[in-house]
Amino acid sequence: MTTMPHTATAEAAFTRSGLVWTGRVLSGLVVLFLLFDGAIKLVPLQVVIDTVAPLGWPTDPVTWRALGMVLIASALLYAYPRTAFLGAVLITAYLGGAVATHVRIGSPLFSHSLFGVYVGIALWAGLWLRDPRIRALLR
Repeated sequence: MTTMPHTATAEAAFTRSGLVWTGRVLSGLVVLFLLFDGAIKLVPLQVVIDTVAPLGWPTDPVTWRALGMVLIASALLYAYPRTAFLGAVLITAYLGGAVATHVRIGSPLFSHSLFGVYVGIALWAGLWLRDPRIRALLR
């Protein structure tokens, strides 16, 4: 039986700890963004109503409150470790709708249409870094 030297074990633990903390910070930034986005839909602020009409969405506040609640609930599921995977799947679906909306109306590709993809990459990267079960699943 071979054993790792103490320094190698400590280095591996430090590396894992660094991965976890990087994932927590990245996930925290994503959650803050999503909670803010959901909160402005709950009110709904006039800027939300003004920007959704050109996207082809209804300007009815009830629709935006419902979407805000879905986004906030999904972000909270993602923030809690036991339900993070479910939250990530729900948010990915939500972001897919945003990407589809922008592609449908011909929004600029890199700044608008792919923004949901960028958020999704940060979302899954944060989860991969902070959860060893996800790392094992995606090897």
